[in-house]
Amino acid sequence: MDRQRTRHRIGILGAGNIFGRYVEGLRTFPELEVVRVADVDTARARQAAAEYGIPAWSDADELLDDDTVEIVVNITPPRFHAKTVIAALEAGRNVYVEKPLAATVEEAREVLDAAASSTALLGSAPDTFLGSAVQTARHALDSGRIGEVVGATAFVRSSRAETWHPDPRAFYGPGGGPVLDMGPYYVAALVNCLGPVVQVSAATRIGATTRTVTSPERVVDEVTVEVPTHASATLTFASGAIATTVMSFDVWDTELPRIEIYGTEGTLALPNPNFFDGDVRLKRHGDDQWRVLTPVTELFGAVGTPEQHRRGLGVRDLAGALDGGPHRANPEFAFHALEVLASFEISQREKRFVDLESACERPAPRPVVSAAH
Repeated sequence: MDRQRTRHRIGILGAGNIFGRYVEGLRTFPELEVVRVADVDTARARQAAAEYGIPAWSDADELLDDDTVEIVVNITPPRFHAKTVIAALEAGRNVYVEKPLAATVEEAREVLDAAASSTALLGSAPDTFLGSAVQTARHALDSGRIGEVVGATAFVRSSRAETWHPDPRAFYGPGGGPVLDMGPYYVAALVNCLGPVVQVSAATRIGATTRTVTSPERVVDEVTVEVPTHASATLTFASGAIATTVMSFDVWDTELPRIEIYGTEGTLALPNPNFFDGDVRLKRHGDDQWRVLTPVTELFGAVGTPEQHRRGLGVRDLAGALDGGPHRANPEFAFHALEVLASFEISQREKRFVDLESACERPAPRPVVSAAH
């Protein structure tokens, strides 16, 4: 059967801030059909269904009881990920969950055990590494464009969530902070490009202990910070490459790059890995100017437009895996990214290098539709 023509029926669990981004992104793929939305607040689920023309709305239990739903897209807050993912897997539903895989490594291990015991498939964000930007960088690296990779830098600056999110408490509570909120996108990009991490050394701290919420539609005026908001870490990869990272909700203004990868023959500069697309630039030793590489895969959305906020490539990846294709945004990859980031706190608390217990394969690259040059 033609993988691209197989129809997959989707129920979305959670009708919060990123719900619309998923609906809009999933609707770009004819093979994916959103048939139900569920939320603990059923009034919100009903409103979301009406706004986006989704035929059914309910609470979570009704969603999991709906045998017509093949894939559950779980966009609940991180502290609920483990419980809701396990419940969906036990109900026989394939699941795609937003990052992180779970709020803690311990909970994530329980999720992996549940997935291993189930015939259903589990996929997880971050999936932006599936976009044209990181795929183009990966192709350049695999083609030897910068020689042997020596090191990398990655800088997470504040998303200023308190200025646009109506209830940013999750950003500053367990499962949040710059490390677990934005860090997964950066670590996923690096692991996709460079392979698994074997060791982490980090220092973390809290900046301002309270944050004033200025979002026009805010439901709280102030947030108490419960997790570190500034972290600096060194990641050592199995390949021998070393990455230096800063992840912060206290850096609002900076001229630092998002991600750069340094090789024996040149440098690659990557755009914001929170988006799927953007310019990947190459400067080989001896070049006078940076060159923008031609994307090797199609764009998910027009760069510099609201289309870049859409989500859904990882759900399409899961659907493709159900039809026999490669599963790139898989739970082992997501678990490894989570363990890397959770190691920041361990390194800070115990004042030591942390050796990673997990590893993962570099995901298979997506098919090249045009050669980068």
